[in-house]
Amino acid sequence: MIIYVMRHGETSWNHSRRLQGQHGADLNEEGILLAEITRDGMKDIPFDICYTSPLLRARHTAEIVIGDRNIPIVEEPRIMEIAFGEWEGKSCDLKHLEIPRENYLAFHDDPFGYVPPAGGETIREVVTRCQDFLQELIRKESLRDKTVLVSTHGCASRSILNSLFADPADFWQGHVPMNCAVSRIDVTDGKAELTMFDHVYYGKEHYHNYYEQQREAEAQV
Repeated sequence: MIIYVMRHGETSWNHSRRLQGQHGADLNEEGILLAEITRDGMKDIPFDICYTSPLLRARHTAEIVIGDRNIPIVEEPRIMEIAFGEWEGKSCDLKHLEIPRENYLAFHDDPFGYVPPAGGETIREVVTRCQDFLQELIRKESLRDKTVLVSTHGCASRSILNSLFADPADFWQGHVPMNCAVSRIDVTDGKAELTMFDHVYYGKEHYHNYYEQQREAEAQV
């Protein structure tokens, strides 16, 4: 089995620095373009099935990348993005934060120590449900020789890959994955190996890591 794990394209909420979680916006113009470039980059991959988060931005990205392939698209709630509870929709722009700064910085700098708001999830809770999905997928005998696309989110994609990292305690592996970043898992005799990590099919002119850009700007002040 070969599994490709992909983050969704950019949305207006990504661009305006609003926490999406399990709500959020559909792809914006840039997000659609990134998904189309990714589709072209993956056009020769013979996908047999796609699992997608039911959230619109992930589903829309999956539909664009799949293109005219006639394959099943299965909505899987376990790979939805982390729930931010009562913070969803609020600004996470470091200059205009509408949530507690300490908590938001911990989400990036100390993810397993991050304390969510009411109605939110911890990182460990997301890892648990995403790992449950991955292990179930790996055990599916019907998919043993198949190629699978998984369309998901930033935190959820890191949670799916967590057990395959050399150091699972390093949750973000240095950064939040960029929009439409793709990682590959090869499964042989039930053993999974991460063989490609955070690959993007577009050029640097489309790189948008808003959080890191803000942190760098702050450091220069």
